[in-house]
Parts: sequence; structure tokens; C-alpha cells
Amino acid sequence: MTATVLILYYSRHGGVAALADKIAIGVQHGAAEAKIRCIPPLDSRHSSRHPLVTEAELVNCDGLAFGSPVRFGNMVADAKAFWDSTTSLWLRGDLIDKPAGVFTSSGSMHGGNEATLLTMSLPLLHHGMLLCGIPYSEPELHQTQSGGTPYGPTHVSGHHADSKLSVAEQRLAIAFGKRLAGLSTQLKQHRG
Repeated sequence: MTATVLILYYSRHGGVAALADKIAIGVQHGAAEAKIRCIPPLDSRHSSRHPLVTEAELVNCDGLAFGSPVRFGNMVADAKAFWDSTTSLWLRGDLIDKPAGVFTSSGSMHGGNEATLLTMSLPLLHHGMLLCGIPYSEPELHQTQSGGTPYGPTHVSGHHADSKLSVAEQRLAIAFGKRLAGLSTQLKQHRG
């Protein structure tokens, strides 16, 4: 009875995609299946190395990690448009009581990471999902000089759109994935 955690993201310069990859490692360490998918872009010229998400994958996941770059303290328009299109899932209650968390990447330390994570959480709460962050029992959360928050994994790329994660950012993303996998598995077994 393996749980499936959907890692759903949009990435422009690679920082969010790099976090998604590390979260997937954590999910696998947590003995769950990681399924990485992308949000459909509004600009058809934008491409990704992961397949686009289907409605069935979203409905059938046992847990969700949702990622977007920072845009003025909010998720990108592509991610907002995606959630705006999920009214039928909301009406049916397809995502109620599934664990979920958020992750993001910005160009600077004060670029709006925490505000973005909070605004990204709102559609998940409306869908009845159970939010999961990173507890302060993770030592890197006390020591990070770049990304990482209790609200979820973050990456600070600098103004050069660097997708290379710091060691602390990597460890926090893996810990987040492992925690999300554990919660998804426990709740799936409980629903049994």
C-alpha cells in the first residue's frame, strides 16, 4: 500500500525544478512513490523536462508538494491559472484530507519567499488539504544562510538565476519530502 506523492511545480530558471528533484529524493527515502509533474504553462514556448500533470494524477495522489517561483510575493500566473481551473475537484472534495506542502525560489534573500509560500497555501486550504511544513527539529533550519523556512523549502538563486542549491537547501528539501511521504503513507493506511 505505497503512497504516491505528487510533486507539482512550475519553474522558469531551474531553481524550483531543482527543489522538486530533492523533494522527490526525500519522498523516496520516506518509502513513498514520487511523481514529478509540471503545471501547464500559459506561454506555449515554455517547456519542461517533466510531463504535464493530468487531472487524474492530481485526484489520485496521496500527498502533494506544490512549487512555484516568487513573483512579487505570490505564485506565478501559470500556477494561479492552474488552481483556478480546479473548481470541479473542489466541488467533489477530491483533495480533502490529503497532506500538502509548498516550495519556492527567489532571486534574493528578501525576494518574497515566505509571502509566496503563504499565498501558495491558500488554494490548498480551500481544497481541504492538510498543510505540512518543516519543523525546527531540522538543524539546517537554524543555520541556513540562504533558502529554507518552516513554511516549506526555498532556494535563493541570486540575481544570476542560479539553480544550484546550497547544501542546507538540499537537506531541507529532502527532509520535507521525507516528512510529506510519511504523513501521506500514514493517512493512506488510516483511510485504508
